[in-house]
Amino acid sequence: MPKKKGGGTKVTLKAAKKAVQKTPEGLRRLTYSKLRMAAFPVCLVKLPNLHELQLCRNLMRELPENLGNLSSLKWLDLHTNKLESVPESIGKLVALTHLNLSNNCLTSAGLPSTLGSLSKLKTLNLGLNKLDSLPPSMEALESLEELSLFDNLFTTIPEFIDALPNLTKLNTKRNPLSCVQDIKKSEAGDSSLCLSEEQKEGDSVRVKSKERSLRYAGLTVPNSVAKLNQDEWRIRKKFKQETVN
Repeated sequence: MPKKKGGGTKVTLKAAKKAVQKTPEGLRRLTYSKLRMAAFPVCLVKLPNLHELQLCRNLMRELPENLGNLSSLKWLDLHTNKLESVPESIGKLVALTHLNLSNNCLTSAGLPSTLGSLSKLKTLNLGLNKLDSLPPSMEALESLEELSLFDNLFTTIPEFIDALPNLTKLNTKRNPLSCVQDIKKSEAGDSSLCLSEEQKEGDSVRVKSKERSLRYAGLTVPNSVAKLNQDEWRIRKKFKQETVN
């Protein structure tokens, strides 16, 4: 694959078409990861039949405004880049079931309200960013099952999260949480749950109600949620290498 001057990889539409692979399920998958790409290959939006796109571990700072042209996407993995915002057109990816935006530079102002249009979304990873709030429109994500907000700047959990009907896993580790509102009151009648000092250090949120009693544990899918933050991961990797040597 040709290299750009100054590093990174140049992707052409012809090369991208050749790189598309078929999964055992018959889905079209394209992977351009760990290539130090500084920009999203704009030619990729001309692949409307693409189902899975992985562009993780690159150096991209922004996404194209016409990202929504990839209308068949079910899986979009952009973790470990330098993204500061997400275009509004992401709301056109109505077939999307998995979205990974972890380990970027996203702020709350960079998240569009159109995220609430992703009605089929099941897994959303926003960990390792600079978020302190979420678009209220996300309360419409009725299919969402897993939400990761670890390593951000949340002091409280958005109230609408407890109303998401299918949410079973929520990761809020390593946020400066102080007090979390429990929207669905417990049988005892308490309407809020203040986290203890031990919970503030990394435990996940518990939500109890008559209808359900769920332990929102950390997610374990590798491309969905990282168990460790990046600093811990690098330290452990370095220690392992020194031990081997």
